[in-house]
Amino acid sequence: MTTTRTLPGQDTLLACWSALAQVSPGRLISLPGATAAVFPESAYLNNAILDGNDAEATVVRLAALYADAGVQSWAAWVPSPAVEFGGADQRATIAGLTRDITNLVMHTDLADGLPRHSGVVRASIADVERLDVGEPLPATRLGRPDPVPGLTAWVLVEDGVAVAGAYTYQYGSDCGVYAVGTRPEWRRRGLARALVRHALADAFDHGARTASLQSTPMGQPLYESLGFRAAGRYEEWTH
Repeated sequence: MTTTRTLPGQDTLLACWSALAQVSPGRLISLPGATAAVFPESAYLNNAILDGNDAEATVVRLAALYADAGVQSWAAWVPSPAVEFGGADQRATIAGLTRDITNLVMHTDLADGLPRHSGVVRASIADVERLDVGEPLPATRLGRPDPVPGLTAWVLVEDGVAVAGAYTYQYGSDCGVYAVGTRPEWRRRGLARALVRHALADAFDHGARTASLQSTPMGQPLYESLGFRAAGRYEEWTH
């Protein structure tokens, strides 16, 4: 079965992984059949997007690549034109891998006038990554923004603590939105929505005219309320 080679926002996503390699030790590697993000110190960035039909041969190459880097757990993403979470997968099996989650690729056009939130501030990628881990993160302990062009980390501060976070990467006129999350005790208050709108307003001011992201089932209603629509999906297979 033919694999969809490029979904909306895919170039932005790959460029974002490359930008993140300037923040955390890592690199983006192209090899026959896939483009792989290799981050030995990350628990979630070791992903490869497949772009060919010979998945088994590609997986063998990926396994060797990640093993050489000391990465034990990684995922292969299979692009699909399907625009819902259910239904048949693009591939029924991939030898050596286990079928895991599905993320919808969502896309929207941006317009001027999105509201900003006074509690949203720039932070560091490390702040976003540790937002939902352990004790609340006081605003006074937020790091400096990372000095990587196009890469911006955002947190929303309430009562002196960071309660929601995300990061964006602008690639040309597209703004990728990633790692949107809210601390459990602060959910259901519209904070993630306010944070994303603020980030998109900033992106529009800097020339972005579209936005793209990958959504879980839990995030889909939020993103649809912001005008995002499904344009495909990634079917994740893990090692």
